[in-house]
Amino acid sequence: MSHEVVVDSPVTAVAKPVRRRRSLRRGVVWLVRLAAVVAWLVSWQVAATYWIDPFYYSKPTAIWARLVEWFTKGTAFGSIWVNIGTTLQEAVFGFIIGALAGVIGGIVLGRSRFLADVTAPFIKAANAVPRIVLASLFIIWFGLGMSSKVATATVLVFFAVFFNAFQGAREVDRNLVNNARILGAGRFALLRTIVVPSATSWIFASLHSAFGFALIGAVVGEYSGADKGLGLLINNAQGTFDAAGIYAGMIVTTVIALGAEWLISTAENRLLSWRPQVAGTEAQI
Repeated sequence: MSHEVVVDSPVTAVAKPVRRRRSLRRGVVWLVRLAAVVAWLVSWQVAATYWIDPFYYSKPTAIWARLVEWFTKGTAFGSIWVNIGTTLQEAVFGFIIGALAGVIGGIVLGRSRFLADVTAPFIKAANAVPRIVLASLFIIWFGLGMSSKVATATVLVFFAVFFNAFQGAREVDRNLVNNARILGAGRFALLRTIVVPSATSWIFASLHSAFGFALIGAVVGEYSGADKGLGLLINNAQGTFDAAGIYAGMIVTTVIALGAEWLISTAENRLLSWRPQVAGTEAQI
């Protein structure tokens, strides 16, 4: 009766300890994060109980009670899910419109120096306008409905994406462009095969923060005037001096932003799987 002995290859023998170290490190990182959150919440709870006034600063137990109330009994403006859905819909529409406009505008102007020179002062002037203030103007233009919130979110997202797409289009390797032209590639072919893929990393870098801007635009628009949404809940909590309600609205908004960040990171990893891995990426946050 023969016995087969399985011997790991040198590559496998090296990879296993590396995977174990990475897994151990991730576990330690999450444990430290959890400990930091628990310490922060406990210290806040103790401080609000014995030293600071919870009327102004609230406390974790009161915030948790408000969240439970919202998700079980509803809010003063209907189901919490309806309000979340409204804000999420406004943010998603603003994100899509603003991102598409920013990518197209950034790439077009990034590859056309003449258009970039002509439009530069106008873009700088528009970027200098306090865009949050535009929420009030959009309400006058489009009313209290969803359109004004989408417009606010779109403006916030556009500039966040535009400048990255513009810089990404400018940073394309000139040798690649020249070689493609020698091989007979036209303007559209250059954009499709070289410029856009090269600028994708820049574009995705801006998308991570762009959805947060979209949420800000939606919430600020609702804060200025709306009949439903997380911004309305936060505004109502402020009007009734409900600090726990303000924190609860912030937490729900943060969870939505983190979920969107995870989706964008997943899409980025799949679409940009061709990129070489950078040494030491496991040490990044």
